[in-house]
Amino acid sequence: MKFASLGSGSEGNGLLVSVGETRVLLDCGFGLKDSIARLARLGVLPAQLNGIVVTHEHGDHIAGVARLARKFNLPVWLTHGTRRAKPSAFADITDIHEINVHQAFAIGNLEIQPYPVPHDANEPVQFVFSDGARRLAVLTDAGCGTLHIEAMLSACHALVLECNHDSDMLRDGDYPYSLKQRVGGRLGHLSNGEAADILAKLDVSHLQHIVAAHLSASNNTSELAAGALSAVLNCTESWIGVADQEEGFGWREIM
Repeated sequence: MKFASLGSGSEGNGLLVSVGETRVLLDCGFGLKDSIARLARLGVLPAQLNGIVVTHEHGDHIAGVARLARKFNLPVWLTHGTRRAKPSAFADITDIHEINVHQAFAIGNLEIQPYPVPHDANEPVQFVFSDGARRLAVLTDAGCGTLHIEAMLSACHALVLECNHDSDMLRDGDYPYSLKQRVGGRLGHLSNGEAADILAKLDVSHLQHIVAAHLSASNNTSELAAGALSAVLNCTESWIGVADQEEGFGWREIM
């Protein structure tokens, strides 16, 4: 099993997960031409995708979903709440599947387990991907940790973990007060410290990869995010991957 990012941040998100001939795209927040180019950078054609899985309805996660699905006849999986929140965004997709937030489903060789997260969206979920032996857990767009989140992320082999902002930078930055409250609130985004607190509660005995994701361009740095996670794992900061808005990150293989 391997995974790679098309890009990660407030301007667009997309994560590729691949097992054998199965390739699934988690979210697509980029325009059609940009999405095709970002996929090509990773050696994947849109027609090679088995489908798109959606976390929630915010534009940086769904802006390109419908256009990509329509043009290349791709199926889409999402929650009922996400579909209800933006019905026009998904109206013309011919192959669409509503998922139960607690029920696993399969796409090709991948088993995909959704789980609910606290975020200011209608029915947001994140996912754990498995090939039966190895597990890739993804947690972004969550305002805080929960016991259920910790249970879902524990004992994974790879983890993509939101480190959206540094709390001091957010507090002292230029955002309006209302936006600071939203981002830093319990339905907003994880700070470096909150991500580190979640990580400290996990069983990391199988962890081969960890990538800090969804970093704020205004309120964080890759050094601060990597430093917060490396302190928990007692590893060098260079071992912590950081997803970039423009480049994402290249393929990482889970052994």
